[in-house]
Amino acid sequence: MRKIAAGLIAATMGGALLVTGGAAAQATALDVQIEDINPDPVVVAKGGEATASFYVDVTKGANVELKVEPVGDVRTFAAKNVTAIPDGDHWKFTVPFNSGDAGKWRATATAKKDGETDRDKAYFEVEVQAGKADTRISSFKASPDPVKKGRTIWFSGRLQADEDGWEGVRGGDVEIYFRASGSSGWKYVTRTESRWGGKFSAQTRAWKSGTFKAVYEGDDETNGSESRSDWVRVYRYHR
Repeated sequence: MRKIAAGLIAATMGGALLVTGGAAAQATALDVQIEDINPDPVVVAKGGEATASFYVDVTKGANVELKVEPVGDVRTFAAKNVTAIPDGDHWKFTVPFNSGDAGKWRATATAKKDGETDRDKAYFEVEVQAGKADTRISSFKASPDPVKKGRTIWFSGRLQADEDGWEGVRGGDVEIYFRASGSSGWKYVTRTESRWGGKFSAQTRAWKSGTFKAVYEGDDETNGSESRSDWVRVYRYHR
């Protein structure tokens, strides 16, 4: 009855993650190959984690080490939950990655048996799938207030997205909505498009007193948002 001895070591070694496994000795030639890395690239959601599987073929009776390290970078790993699953002369190593691991990586499998050593290397990428950026509509204002019925009400504000800091969004569709005093429903008024720096402006005629707000629905890269509301009083006669 063939015996399989499995060992697992996860260590922090100058930016390299080391995993070892061994199998019962048999008189066969020494050979090790990284057959597959799945997935490649390893895609990690922003702020999340993803696990990559490394499939290694190694001669029975050999000890095998799998070292995973970033290319051209010297970083220190925190301890990770690493597993190794033997299946005859096939080994599956799993390593978790997070959104701070983006870049090019190298996997090195090293087999040792009876004083001989064999190595195989493979390269793979870790990519971060950024989520949609949050947005905000700042400095929204409806003016003048008060305003005579039939005159123009002007709207202004700024559409911004949080991309390592709030920056103006150009070309965003911004819609203006109105809720008359005493009403519970919002009605569409007009739309406009943000310009350089995220600034936008629009206008409408004043008919009733009520509240205005600006709404951005978002797109494939940004989340939607809406401004604070701004109330305007409309009067009929000169005061």
